[in-house]
Amino acid sequence: MGSCCERGQPSFDGMSPDYKRRLWIVIAINATMFVIEMITGHLAGSRALQADALDFLGDTLTYGISLAVIGASLRVRATAALAKGVSLLMMGLWVLGSTVYSVFVLGVPQAHVMGIVGFLALLANLASVLLLVSYKDGDANVRSVWLCSRNDAIGNVAVMIAAIGVWGTSTGWPDLIVAGLMATLFIASAVQILAQAAREWRLQVVTP
Repeated sequence: MGSCCERGQPSFDGMSPDYKRRLWIVIAINATMFVIEMITGHLAGSRALQADALDFLGDTLTYGISLAVIGASLRVRATAALAKGVSLLMMGLWVLGSTVYSVFVLGVPQAHVMGIVGFLALLANLASVLLLVSYKDGDANVRSVWLCSRNDAIGNVAVMIAAIGVWGTSTGWPDLIVAGLMATLFIASAVQILAQAAREWRLQVVTP
């Protein structure tokens, strides 16, 4: 898969007042939804909701780091992207591990809570995606923001599907399956971020 940084400098490095304003709005949206989903996920006993809450937390931190390094050198931005990729990878592994653990202490989550909160989160994520879609291409720092936003939207659709599955089967397996798939998505996105950040790091070393 091609990258905008493979031949010369990235086309967009975040140096736009409009982009920064949009990031601040998205940070507020994601931080709020992290609190809501983590609390309701715990109360409902839903691993999928908790996994999605962690995705919101990851996004909040990612956007904050992205704002902090805008305007810095390519090396600094690539290093920040590497750190974000590692954190996303660790989050995916944690969700995967907790999902496996839940198989052995299986309880049936509350499907109606999953559905309601999942729909609310979907609306929040769609708003974030619409705010950021104009800036989906660029260096690894900008690219990581888009990938996290995309993960959110996919994750919330998946949570709603899991809620329907839990309601229809009266078991927790749909919830666990979705949580596992979301963990896989986190890990795949982390690999993409790490790969592009590594390319940009090498580019900076070759052409400082």
